[in-house]
Amino acid sequence: MKILSTNIAEPKTFIWNGKKITTGIYKTPTNTPIYLGKYDVKNDTVIDRKYHGGKFKACYLFSKNHYQYWKNLYPNLNWDWGMFGENITVNGLNEDKIFIGDIYKVGEALVQITQPREPCFKFGYKFGSQDVLKQFINYGYPGTYIQVLEEGFVKINNEFTLIERPQKSITTAQLFQLIYAKEKDKNLIKLIVNNEALPQKKRDKLKTFL
Repeated sequence: MKILSTNIAEPKTFIWNGKKITTGIYKTPTNTPIYLGKYDVKNDTVIDRKYHGGKFKACYLFSKNHYQYWKNLYPNLNWDWGMFGENITVNGLNEDKIFIGDIYKVGEALVQITQPREPCFKFGYKFGSQDVLKQFINYGYPGTYIQVLEEGFVKINNEFTLIERPQKSITTAQLFQLIYAKEKDKNLIKLIVNNEALPQKKRDKLKTFL
């Protein structure tokens, strides 16, 4: 896995159901390295800290590999890296092969895979259709949030080096499917409920299905 683009956003405001909504989802590429902090990316826009930023969502990664699929569905959008609101566009990120709790060295930073992205109405607004939310869920490749264990700068062409993988875990894709599945796979739940890379609130919710 290698960094293809680093992206940050200026705040953007739009009207939704008669209310002003400000968001940081409109990220665009930056030509300079970005600094991964413990709770967010330095100089990036994080508005709603209930759902964005913080220890388990300090930075969002999305795979370059999925861009063509979405370009085919939405060819009329103004496409550039950062389109999905990701801070880092990664060449070669595969949600079927990265596990919750994986620790990677990238640039100066040490990061850990925490949880997949769950889309909200702001994502739908950016794509011009709330239908994209269901399409995103059905496609099954959501990118991943990370927590930053050691802060530092990262830049284009930095590679991700796997440092540690937990003995018991599931892939990012499996967790994403598990979150939205009507019938929860208890075997997968058992593999993830004690994984401290996943927020306690999410683990507690999954435990209710055991």
